[in-house]
This record gives sequence, C-alpha cells and structure tokens, in this order.
Amino acid sequence: MRLQGAIFDMDGTLLDSMGAWRTLGSGFIRRQGKEPEEGLDRTLHAMSMEEGAAYCVERYGLEVRPEEISRMLYAEMEEFYRFQIKPKAGIERLLSVLKMEGVWMYVATATDHPLADLALEVSGLGKYFRGLLTCGDAGHEKDHPEVYEMALRRLRCRKEDTVVFEDSLFALRTAKAAGFRTAAVYDPSEPNQDAMQAEADYYIRSFEDWTQTE
Repeated sequence: MRLQGAIFDMDGTLLDSMGAWRTLGSGFIRRQGKEPEEGLDRTLHAMSMEEGAAYCVERYGLEVRPEEISRMLYAEMEEFYRFQIKPKAGIERLLSVLKMEGVWMYVATATDHPLADLALEVSGLGKYFRGLLTCGDAGHEKDHPEVYEMALRRLRCRKEDTVVFEDSLFALRTAKAAGFRTAAVYDPSEPNQDAMQAEADYYIRSFEDWTQTE
C-alpha cells in the first residue's frame, strides 16, 4: 500500500497489552465484593481512567472516591508497563521499514500521557514516532475522530495517503467514517473480527504476515 502517513493506536495494536486492560476494571470490582457486568472491561477501555472510575462508583455504588480508584488502577497499569510490556510480534520490523521508507508516524491512544510515554519508552517503540496524542489531548474519546484529525494535522500528510491502525471495531469505524484509510489489527480482545475484516481497507492478522483486505 502507498503510504505518506500512519497513525497507530497503542494498546492492542502496537503493544500486547490488552490482557492487562481486559481484567483491570473487573478485577477491581471483584475486590470490592461486587460482581462485574459482562463486557465491563471493554466498556471501560473506551473511557479515560477518570471516566471509568466515575462509572464504577455510580454503577456499583462504591464507597470509594473516583480519584482513589484512578490512583489504584493507574499504579497497577504503571507496574505492568514498566515490567511486563511487550510489543506485538513483528511490529518493530514493520515500523522500521515504514520509517526507512519515509512514512511519518504518530500514536493516537486513549491511555493517559504518562502511562503511554512509559509504555513506548520501555517497549522501545517510541523512537519510530514523531509524537503521541491522547484522547485527553483531543478532548474526545475515539467515538469522535478528533484525535486522528489532530495527529493528521501534526503529520501534515494527505488524509487519502494516511492509514489509521486500530484493533477495536468502534475506533476503526470512527476513523473510516472520517475519511481515513484503515488497517484492522487482530487482537483477541475484539470479538468482532468478521466486521473488522469486512470494513477495514486492510486486515492484519499478524504483523509478521499480513494481507490486504479485498
């Protein structure tokens, strides 16, 4: 595919980290003596940590301040990113090739800045990117395209020659509706792989061996 720019999601796309996020909220709720709803962690992953904490307090009637929940969850993810994080298999080789070919790249993530910065540093992937934007920077979650549009403005690339790489269906649909070319990246945390493959311009089962969507 012809590329001028590339915008990558981080968790589940660049990094093999969705396993930690997948049980973060539900594990916390169970430790509070409550039974989490089905799909809670997927719901929380679409929110900022502060929004997710507030949601848990309201939804489960917790007697813990949202700020305290955010602090505990943040500490748990910080430890994971610092000591356990691994890049997706094959991603570093792809990023190296893209950079060598002159493709400008940016990260667009829902993860808070300090955690995202730490993850990219520890994983060794930060050096491939011209910058990082979070949904907090954009003022919207990924049900709105602003984080992608901001990244595009910073890259100064043509939208038609820029691909957004995402592992979640709702975010991929947001980018697609905004006029970006899209690459769906397989991650087991996303159950709707048939829709991902059908709707994306490219489908990547593995960065080590990926094929273009027909």
